[in-house]
Amino acid sequence: MKRMLLLAGVVLSLLSFRVSGDADTIISALKDGNAEQLSQYFDNMLDVKLPEKDEIKNVGKNQAGIAVKGFFADNHIKGFEATSQREISGTMYLTGKLTGGSKSYNITLMMKNKGDKTAIMTLRIN
Repeated sequence: MKRMLLLAGVVLSLLSFRVSGDADTIISALKDGNAEQLSQYFDNMLDVKLPEKDEIKNVGKNQAGIAVKGFFADNHIKGFEATSQREISGTMYLTGKLTGGSKSYNITLMMKNKGDKTAIMTLRIN
């Protein structure tokens, strides 16, 4: 019984490192202003809200990627500072500030684990 609990603990620890690795890669993509790398973590369908645009619900991964790439390019996004990163009931939240040109934008990502990868379910920028 002790061995099973120990094995379960080791497996959970390894899984949490994988999630952390994905979160670190997502943060790195935001810091670099790399929308293409960020979009690799989009779920197949997600909700996207960009400044001065209506929220798009259940948009496909490719269309969301195009919209976010356009926003990053138009606003010269080149930096990110995380303000909060937490997990509640298997859902991960990442909030922070994107910087571009003379403006900064608040960003919130809601993510879940899908298999062995973290998937972005919601992306809101305002």
